[in-house]
Order: sequence, then structure tokens, then C-alpha cells
Amino acid sequence: MGVIAKQSIRGTIVTYLGIAVGIVTTFFVLTRFLTTEEVGLTRVLIDAAVLFVGLAQLGTNASIIRFYPYFREKNSEEDHGFFFWALVIPFIGFILFAIIYWVCEAPLAAWFGNKSPLFVEYYYFVLPLAFFMLYQTICESTCNVLMNIVLPRAVRELVVRVGLLAIYLLYAFHVLSIDGLVIGICVNYACAAIINLCYFFSLKRIQLRPDWSFLRAHSDIVRKYLVYTGFLLISAVTTVLAPTLSSFFVTAKMGLDSTGIFAIATYMAVMVSVPNRSVAAIASPQLARAIKEQNREECSHLVSQVTRNMLLIGGFILLAMWVNIDLIFHILPNGTTYASAKTVVLILGVSQLVLATFSICFSLLTYSRFYAFSLLLSLLLTVSALLLNNYLVPLYGMEGAAWSNLLSYGLYYLLIIATVVPLCRVRVVDSRWWLIVVLLAALFGLNWAWTTYLPSFGLWIDSFIRSLVILGGGFFVAYATKLSPEINDQIVNRKSSNRQ
Repeated sequence: MGVIAKQSIRGTIVTYLGIAVGIVTTFFVLTRFLTTEEVGLTRVLIDAAVLFVGLAQLGTNASIIRFYPYFREKNSEEDHGFFFWALVIPFIGFILFAIIYWVCEAPLAAWFGNKSPLFVEYYYFVLPLAFFMLYQTICESTCNVLMNIVLPRAVRELVVRVGLLAIYLLYAFHVLSIDGLVIGICVNYACAAIINLCYFFSLKRIQLRPDWSFLRAHSDIVRKYLVYTGFLLISAVTTVLAPTLSSFFVTAKMGLDSTGIFAIATYMAVMVSVPNRSVAAIASPQLARAIKEQNREECSHLVSQVTRNMLLIGGFILLAMWVNIDLIFHILPNGTTYASAKTVVLILGVSQLVLATFSICFSLLTYSRFYAFSLLLSLLLTVSALLLNNYLVPLYGMEGAAWSNLLSYGLYYLLIIATVVPLCRVRVVDSRWWLIVVLLAALFGLNWAWTTYLPSFGLWIDSFIRSLVILGGGFFVAYATKLSPEINDQIVNRKSSNRQ
């Protein structure tokens, strides 16, 4: 895992620097200077743009990773104009879905208008925001296949976040109006897209002229690409919709005030899956290559390694958050307002842990010749998310939305695993994975028993002691039992380099 480890570690460092900026922005600027309704507005605009991007890509994001090895000549930079299609196809998709978005204005305005009229007022700002997000994402994917993820990751995690922090501060000190706030968010993503595009063109000589002779000579690849992309397009309608449904249902059924509180809980929970972003960005191309070469053993090694490490890392992040959850809301400006989502944070955190642990299995299914099954499973994900949100949100509010998220994703990844194990003949988890499950369950149980039965010595002292005992003890057990040999090796190598 040499290249994966190096690129992932660098990407993760950048990501956590971005998280530091995000923590300041989300927990000390948004909660202090913006009302819950304004927080909800920014959240639902970005969620709507993310949904739009997922559809407008027309499956290009995954197609870039899967088909680049077929276009690239070995020991050469020749790619037969592959990146021309990578840039043009999403533009076609954007135009197509922009028309659909315009047609759907009336029914969507009717659905959101009663509880969230502010979103309806800024309905069309989703289009420029989505356009810039689209090309930021596409350029990031093209850099991934060229094995250069650090700068695109820095753009996503640092440039975008610092830009948003500046925009929110300008709004907080009344330099920008709310119109200026929304426009500023769009401009921020435009800058990110331009930086990524410039970096992409700097990596190698990009051929923006399609190689028609290569396509004619390899019509089988073209046919596979079109079929694959067609399936991904239909699949995107479902898989991209599912993660944003909870936010949309809370907005429509409860209003932007509740969306703002739900958004803060979501921001907390998303930290659990942050390490997976860097790992997936560099592991996915490696997995696609192994599948192309029909190297089943390497596929199994990659998948089991990623699932084990993501469970361990994500599980400890969630544990650290839950051990200190009361202190976090105590420190948070207007924390009493957002503390109503305490349980929501835990439920969404578990959902993010499931996603981080098993998303590599979805990549395996998508890149394999059995990718058609992803359509059926994605459809099931969306239908279950729709039904669960529609039933649970009116009954249980934000907690209902969180449970909808967890239950739908739990079922989804369970069925993906049940599909890839017999069809792709790979192992998803190993014995160490189960030991990590036992360790995490024991640590969460210890935290519950501690808070339930032991006396309190004050919020700060309790959090410090529990963190020291539970997290410190957990780290020691994980390291001593070598639950992740890769992480142990990195620690040993870091110690050796420090001595030198």
C-alpha cells in the first residue's frame, strides 16, 4: 500500500487542516452569527447543488476511474483524447438537468414554500453553484487517476472552507447582505473549480481533441463505456438523491430552522467519514486496475484492508466525539439550541461509520462486470430512504430523519456485501475487523456505564478523565494487539524517522 499510504496520509493531513477551518466556521461562526434559518438556507442550497452535480455528471466521475486504464498506453502519457470526453460529457449533463430543474420549479416551490419560503426565493442560485461544483469534482477525479490527489484535496478541504469562512464573516459584520452571502458562496466554488482546472492542465499535456481512430478501432470499449455510463446515470438518480433526502424532508416538513440544527449535527457526524475521502480517492484507481487485470487476490487485499482501517479510524473518531458530546455543545455558541440534536449526532455518526467502512465495496461492484446490480441496489436505497423519511420525519422530527439515514444505508451496504462476496469472490472483512467491532462496542459500553453509574466531578473534568481512560486505553489495546498492522507500521516508521 505504498502509493496509497503516502498519498492518503498527505491527503488526510490536508483534510484535517480543512476540518480545523471547518470547525471554526461551523461551530464558532455559523452558530454565533447566523440564525438557524440562515444556516438551514446555506445547507439546503449546497445539498441541492450536490444532488444536481451527482446527476449532471452522467456517471463520468466513476467512468473516469474505470476506463482510464483502457485509454492510456503503457509506459506512455498517450491517452487518446480521454480527457476531452471527461470534460465535455458533464457539460451536456448540466444543460440537460438545468432544463429539468427549470421545469420542476412550480412543484418544488409548492413543496418547500409553506415551511421554507426563503429557499424558494433563492431557487435558481442552485444552478451556478452546481456548475462550479461539477467541474471542481470532475477535475478532482481526473487528478485522482493521474495519482495526484493532494492539491485537489487541499482545494476542496482548505480553499473552499477558508473562502466560506471569509464569506460568513463578511456577512456577520454586515459587509454582505443575504443576497451577497449566497452570491459569495457561488463565487467561492467558482474559484475552487478554476484552481483545479489549472492544476489538471499542469500535470501533463492534455489532448482536447478526441482520437476518433482509436475509438473506431476499439468500438467494444466505446460500447462498454456507453452502457456503463447509462447504468451509472440511472443509478445516480437514486444514490445521489438518498444522502440529501433527510435534509430536504426536514426543510419541507419542519422548516429551515430545524434544517439549520440538523445541519450542525450532520457537520459533526461527517467527521467520522473524513479519512475515507483520501483513502477512497487513491484506492479506487488501484482497485479499478486490479479488476481490469483480474487480480482477485489484490482486490480482496485492498477491500479488506480499507474496511478494517476505516472501521478503526472512523470508530475512534465517533467515540471521541460521543465521549465529549456534552462538552462540545457547552462550548458551542448558542449550544443549548443545537443540543436538541445530541442523539441525532450519534445516529448520523454511526451511519457515516457504515458509509466510510463499506463504501469501497460499492466501488468494487461499480468497477466490476457486475455493475448492473448497483442499479437495483441503488434503487432500493432511494425507495427505502423515501419511505422511511416520509414516515419517520413527521413522527420523530430530526431523529426520524437520522434513523431513516442509518436504516437505509445499513440495508444498502448489507445487500452490497451480500452481492460482491459471491459474485466477485473477494473477502470484505477479516478476523481483525471483528476484533475492532468488539473493541469499539466495549469502549462505547464503558462510556455508557461511566456516565450512568459514576458520580460527576464537573463537565470539563469528566470529559478529560473519560477521554484519557477510554480513548487512551482503546488506542493502547488497538496498537498492542496490532488490529491495524498498516497503522502500526506508520507509527513505527514515524518514530524511526524522528530518532534519525
